[in-house]
Amino acid sequence: MALEAAFEDFYRREHPRVLASMTLVAGALEPAQEATDEAFARAWDRWERVSEMAAAGGWVYRVALNVVRRRARRARLERALLLRRVEPEAVPPSAEEVWQLVAALPERQRVAVVLRYVGDLPEREVAVAMGVARGTVAATLATARARLRTMLDEAPPSPTLGGLHD
Repeated sequence: MALEAAFEDFYRREHPRVLASMTLVAGALEPAQEATDEAFARAWDRWERVSEMAAAGGWVYRVALNVVRRRARRARLERALLLRRVEPEAVPPSAEEVWQLVAALPERQRVAVVLRYVGDLPEREVAVAMGVARGTVAATLATARARLRTMLDEAPPSPTLGGLHD
């Protein structure tokens, strides 16, 4: 019973951030929901072990990212096999300008930015989710912020961009 209650608290606290992050990483709500649900289902199946991890949230993010990536690879293959092109859905309209800039970042930088600033994960958990060292996350975020700064300097100012500078 205590394990169930602990999982329920974890789920209520983490699910909204994981879903928001995966929506931005995947570029659409449906695959994000599927990846998020899959990650939490796996966490529940292994909750006795996962709950003891130093970064249980990071583990869930990593599983969700892997699901998003695996499904994206499969979708690309299916499109190629069917010789048809499907346009990805647009980024949610809130902060669209920012996410257009973030979407232009290389994948590793984009994922790090989303996990850190949307998922609100500390660098340690971002590192677990991405399967890299914490120092790699710090360097990746620094590079991403510098790149965004350059892109922002080239774009007209917008009040929605304040949180990404430093």
